[in-house]
Amino acid sequence: MTVEETLSSVVDRFNRYVARTPAAAEEIEGIRRTIQIRLTDDGTYAVDLAEGRLGNLRSGAAPAAELKITTDSATFQGLVTKEIGPMKAIVTRRLAIEGTLDDKILLRKLL
Repeated sequence: MTVEETLSSVVDRFNRYVARTPAAAEEIEGIRRTIQIRLTDDGTYAVDLAEGRLGNLRSGAAPAAELKITTDSATFQGLVTKEIGPMKAIVTRRLAIEGTLDDKILLRKLL
């Protein structure tokens, strides 16, 4: 599966989860964020969180992103498939997250 396909599946999975989980939808209601994902070995992507949904997935950097994630493709795939947890990836320095504490908590909900 390509990175774009994986990102698209993550976006779809998140949107389906929010649609069927009222508590999750309530938690992110009114939050607007641009999230940038930089894969050190496979490019940079961005996605927007708005109106309780992830959308506008695109290739390329997002200079005004409030939440920036940096990792490599293998770690990203491991996070998506839950073979590695976010905390382990951070502690082993395979994942870096830039943003406010609230945005980092938001990312945990997205994963």
